[in-house]
Amino acid sequence: MPSKEPPRRRVPGPARPARPRPASAAGRPSRPAPRPAAKRPAPRPPARQPRTIRLGSPRPRLRLVSLGLTLVMIAFVVRLLQVQAVDASAYAAKADKYRFQEYTLSAERGEITDRSGIALAASVDAYDITADPKLFTPEESKVPDAPEQAAALLAPLLGKEPAELAKKLRTPKSRYTLLARKQTPQVWNQIKDLKRVYGQKAQRSAGGNGVNLLGGVLSEPSTKRVYPNGELAAGILGYVNAEGKGAGGVESMLDPELAGRDGTIRFTQSGGRQVPTAGSQGTPAVPGSDIELTIDRDIQWAAQQAITDQVRKSKADRGYVIVQDTRSGEVLAMANAPGFDPNDLSAANAASMGNAALQDAYEPGSTSKVMSMAAVLEEGKAAPGTHVTVPNRLHRGDRLFKDDVDHKTWYLTLNGVLAKSSNIGTILATGRLGATQPEANRVLYSYLRKFGIGSPTGLDYPGETAGILAKPEDWSTSQQYTIPFGQGLSINAMQAASVYSTIANKGVRVEPSIVRGTKGPDGRFVPAPAPKESRVVSEKTADTLAKMLESVVDDREGTGTKAAIPGYRVAGKTGTANRVDPELGRYKGYTASFAGFAPADNPQITVYCAIQNPTKGSYFGGQICGPIYKKVMEFALKTLHIAPTGSDPARLPVDFVPTP
Repeated sequence: MPSKEPPRRRVPGPARPARPRPASAAGRPSRPAPRPAAKRPAPRPPARQPRTIRLGSPRPRLRLVSLGLTLVMIAFVVRLLQVQAVDASAYAAKADKYRFQEYTLSAERGEITDRSGIALAASVDAYDITADPKLFTPEESKVPDAPEQAAALLAPLLGKEPAELAKKLRTPKSRYTLLARKQTPQVWNQIKDLKRVYGQKAQRSAGGNGVNLLGGVLSEPSTKRVYPNGELAAGILGYVNAEGKGAGGVESMLDPELAGRDGTIRFTQSGGRQVPTAGSQGTPAVPGSDIELTIDRDIQWAAQQAITDQVRKSKADRGYVIVQDTRSGEVLAMANAPGFDPNDLSAANAASMGNAALQDAYEPGSTSKVMSMAAVLEEGKAAPGTHVTVPNRLHRGDRLFKDDVDHKTWYLTLNGVLAKSSNIGTILATGRLGATQPEANRVLYSYLRKFGIGSPTGLDYPGETAGILAKPEDWSTSQQYTIPFGQGLSINAMQAASVYSTIANKGVRVEPSIVRGTKGPDGRFVPAPAPKESRVVSEKTADTLAKMLESVVDDREGTGTKAAIPGYRVAGKTGTANRVDPELGRYKGYTASFAGFAPADNPQITVYCAIQNPTKGSYFGGQICGPIYKKVMEFALKTLHIAPTGSDPARLPVDFVPTP
């Protein structure tokens, strides 16, 4: 049976607006009944409705921000790829540059010693004195004139002007300045003492917060080249420049061997200080090799003293002495005057800083007559006793020739021509070398070349001159007659000494040498290569020439009697040549010389001396160079313990009696 629902209660709905009445049948709307007219108030302006703000869509802005962020991220990614992939090695290198500090470890320069191992040049510990200019500013030092005060204290120790040091200490915006190079440990110790004194003063002042006036002065370890013997052998040794490189002499010639190889050390740093726990790495420096010369220090000293004294007495431009072992070609001494002290180049005369014995080219004069005589004897054109009639004047070519002294006609042997150093006799003798003068010139030229004239000596010394020797077809009318007696060609002193060593060595020329060998860092000695040898004349010719040269010194008519040494047979030859003035380019003054060897019967030592432009006293070679030869030769013979001669000289005839 269906249940009965209770009746729903009717709830009134919302009021509805009145609808307009429908129009009447006539088509006009019906109007309400008219109301009584009433007075209407004045109409009010309609109330202003608030403006409604409508928000724009956020999507365009979000898109723009997203695009910007995307571009930024892309830029970061690209940069990151560039840093980590493309330029990774470059940035790593830059990082290492600031993270790691690398220093050069200077190699110790090798020593130069004489033949006995005595040091002629060595390297010692030194310090470069530096400073931090920032620590001398008023803000840091608390002193307005700190650079001037510090400079006044340092100048006497460093040998510098206070104004120069003060200027360096005031270097703006700098943390480093070099005050002085290559100072001795004693100088640095004195500076450290001053720093300690001023440091103590700083502690006592300003309540212990004072500033050390010299606190900004620092040092860097270095080495300094020293020459223990001062001027001794300076022309041979040369010197090193401010960078420690060889700049002259053996120092320059053998710089690669002496310099060694620098090393490096690399360590981690922070704030300019080494990180102790980070360790270090690098390559050690390799010291340079020691060079052992053929020079004998004592003989070098004797030669240098002798030539220096004579150059001073003669008021000459310069002079040189060479001492050579005739058999080995080793140079035992090579002295120049005036010289220089390589320890103090600031006081040296630039004209004296080379090795004039190898770098001067000059006309030798009569000492070269021995080569003319060697050619005549070797070619068999004459013998020591061959008669040569020597007039007072001789007309050849476009000139009238004479000897050093006026004389009546001399009747000399070929030996006498050499003993009396006759220019005319030499011209006549060499004229026999060919059927014509041009042919004689070619023969003489070939012997001059064999003796080494016109070629480097073989020493490979920097700046060495080869001299001047024109080819025979280029000899002028006068040269073909002057070259036989030593004018019209140029040589250096080593070439001249080598000529006499060749004769003393039985006619075999041995290239001169100045280096015996090298000793590397491992202590192993390596001898220098053996010098080249070449035969110039036969042993017979050389022996004959040695006897003829004895007449120059032993015979009372010889020009070299001042070179005689008691107890020893001496062979030698004087020379006095017209000298070409290098500034004027014409003949002015003379070159005096003497060359020879001893003992004449068993030659072992050659000595050559030359003095350029003596202006006081004699200018003849026999008078001013003969005594030097004697002094140096005597010293060398005793130093090398060479026994006196046990036989008498040959005493070949000097002149002859003409037949009526």
